[in-house]
Amino acid sequence: MKNVLVTGYRAHELNIFGQKHPGIAYIQKAITAKLVQLAEEGLEWVISPGQYGVDLWACEAAIALKRDYPDLKVAIITAFEHPEENWKDDKKDYYNQVLQGVDYYGTVSRQPYSGPWQFRARDDLLFRKTDGLLLVYDEETGEGSSARFYKERALKLQQQEGYGYLGISTEDIQNLADEAASGWDEAAGPDVG
Repeated sequence: MKNVLVTGYRAHELNIFGQKHPGIAYIQKAITAKLVQLAEEGLEWVISPGQYGVDLWACEAAIALKRDYPDLKVAIITAFEHPEENWKDDKKDYYNQVLQGVDYYGTVSRQPYSGPWQFRARDDLLFRKTDGLLLVYDEETGEGSSARFYKERALKLQQQEGYGYLGISTEDIQNLADEAASGWDEAAGPDVG
């Protein structure tokens, strides 16, 4: 995959209501592991819809990877102008911080929110511009309003034209948290210090 769409749950769908939640680090670690694998295979762009939750955490993870993969680029393409406008100040600050590290920021509709057509237009563009989807989603854990839609669409495109699909489940993330709690790091071995 040269260009990957990364998305998943919104923060509130995971009962995460602030940036200090310990689960965010494990979500980012799982995303980072997949992105490293893709970067080793020639990944050029990480593209996200930029909504608060997995989208922004993935962008932050990809931005951090640019130190080791300087050719990697990160883009946020939103459905409409100023999606953060009604967010709380801490979320707005985080969003603006992430925007500082992206290589491209664009919006499909150059107006404020006016209807669901903007999300459809954005999603159509995102699927056209990418070769595959990296999705943080788990059907057993919860539906996830847009995450389920992304999975269904990616799998349909996979059958039709070979579109890629990589998933990260809540079990994958929980395994990372359990490894950390037990002092075991898959890459480094046991924590004996």
